[in-house]
Amino acid sequence: MLRIGIDLGGTKTEIAAFAAHGAELVRRREPTPSGNYQATLALIARLIHDAEQTLGATATIGIGTPGALSPSTGVMRNSNSTCLNQQPLKKDLQHKLGREVRLANDANCFALSEAVGGAAAGATLVFGVILGTGVGGGIVINGKVIDGPNAIAGEGGHNPLPWPADDERPGDACYCGQLGCIETFLSGPGLARDHARVTGSTLTAEDVTAQAMHNTQATQTLARYEHRLARALASVINVIDPEVIVLGGGLSNIQRLYTNVPALWGKWVFSDAVRTRLVRNRHGDSSGVRGAAWLW
Repeated sequence: MLRIGIDLGGTKTEIAAFAAHGAELVRRREPTPSGNYQATLALIARLIHDAEQTLGATATIGIGTPGALSPSTGVMRNSNSTCLNQQPLKKDLQHKLGREVRLANDANCFALSEAVGGAAAGATLVFGVILGTGVGGGIVINGKVIDGPNAIAGEGGHNPLPWPADDERPGDACYCGQLGCIETFLSGPGLARDHARVTGSTLTAEDVTAQAMHNTQATQTLARYEHRLARALASVINVIDPEVIVLGGGLSNIQRLYTNVPALWGKWVFSDAVRTRLVRNRHGDSSGVRGAAWLW
């Protein structure tokens, strides 16, 4: 069975096709039409058509998206690509393609990819978290994504930051309508805002990371980030007790996180020892598209 996976992102859309045994056959990436729902549908349909023309065969279609379909209404919600919200994305794609499509949150696809042949292969309970433009999470148990009755399992990015300090209250406004969500602290833009607030210097998250080796202020910003990430992940460990936590997204490339965060999180984990492993993803930017393909 040929499988096609699509990772629908806010800035880029990637497609990849895989053989039944997992070998990659086709890969392509294009910019996502910004704020244009109909153009996004057209792009997805064209990428699938072109891939199947190249393959000379029809494949199953799995799509990873920001946000998720509402189980009640069948329309998209909670997407930071706001043009998708309140749209019947799955229904429209199935109509356009003339066949069934499987659709899941992009963080769920990431977690599935890393749990099945990735950095958490062999683990029974895996939590995957994407630290990028937003913060999303997914739970995989025995190789299966857990959606939950509300289709929000793992979405800890929209809980409040745990154990906040006085200067972290009430926190920045989040697009979801709340204040002080974990996403507003641990996303790339959140890290950049924190650095600017403390130092007055406007840098991207990538610039802060690059300067941390020789710039005291950047080093202190990363230390604050690690402390917040440790608290956020400790709250996850307290609830689901995963064997492995896998980090994805652009901020997962900060190597010091994998040493410093586990050294901190024990203060808040309700156990005398913490055996959970914190690991970097194995499949990098390919995890989303790979996990989408494995929704079948």
